[in-house]
Amino acid sequence: MLKPAQTTANTEANAVFRGAAMPWFFLLPSLLILAVFIYLPALQTLRLAAFKANLILGTERFVGLQNVTELLLSPAYRQVALQTLIFMVLTVTLGLLFSLGLAWLASRPIRGSKYYRLLLIYPYALSPAIAGTLWLFMFNPEIGVVNQLLGSLFSIKPRWLDDPILAFGLVVVAAIWKGLAYNIVFYLASIQNLPGDVMEAAEIDGATPAQVFWRVAFPLLTPITFFLVFTNIISALFDSFALTDILTRGGPYFHNAGITTFLVYQLYQDGFVNFKSGVAAAQAALMLVLVAFITFMQFKVGERRVHYGG
Repeated sequence: MLKPAQTTANTEANAVFRGAAMPWFFLLPSLLILAVFIYLPALQTLRLAAFKANLILGTERFVGLQNVTELLLSPAYRQVALQTLIFMVLTVTLGLLFSLGLAWLASRPIRGSKYYRLLLIYPYALSPAIAGTLWLFMFNPEIGVVNQLLGSLFSIKPRWLDDPILAFGLVVVAAIWKGLAYNIVFYLASIQNLPGDVMEAAEIDGATPAQVFWRVAFPLLTPITFFLVFTNIISALFDSFALTDILTRGGPYFHNAGITTFLVYQLYQDGFVNFKSGVAAAQAALMLVLVAFITFMQFKVGERRVHYGG
């Protein structure tokens, strides 16, 4: 006679689709949506990268890898790529450090902690366009509240949007601020699930608060940090468009290109302003290669430092 556990196991083993076509029938709606909105456009983009094309005029001329070669040899595009990498490193590194610090402070048992956490998470509810508009109003050289305050206290009114260094720094700070809430949500949830007995044992052994954080808590937070590094890299590469477009429109001009013109904004300019569809498609292909390389290196190098122990 079968035991209850064996009966359940046999029932689950028999709970399969009767026909080979039935699983594909249930998957068909999802596969159709993915094909129409992701796979086919991606293939079309890769095909278009090999053409000198203008979608407005409807002209195409096969050029092979010429679009990619011209981009890699272009001083303006190399500057844009370097600016993007600097922007990515600054926003990811500083953003995660600030997020971790704020999440650690917000997790402390203090009065009103729920309200502090709500205020920290609130910016996540804002779209990048709204966030960019807020920063534009705050740092407007003439009527912005920041310049009004600096003018009354120090008699200075920096030209935030006209100076290349100030404009670049402003976009970096705005991007970090916009991403703080997303990172804090994950860090705060992870910190609240840290094993309390391990933390208490470290404190009993005489560890200082800083040692408890860096030697005990932080290694246990490396899995979520590994995840957030990847999501923040993707955000820096693609979600910077709205902030850049609203705050600076890619400017001010510096050497060969706008100082805040990043890869995704350059793609938009070539594809939808200058109507260089083939060049824009080649840029999309290069960004795909860049993301794949970063992902590979992250899993190749970064995962070794991730501690999955409980």
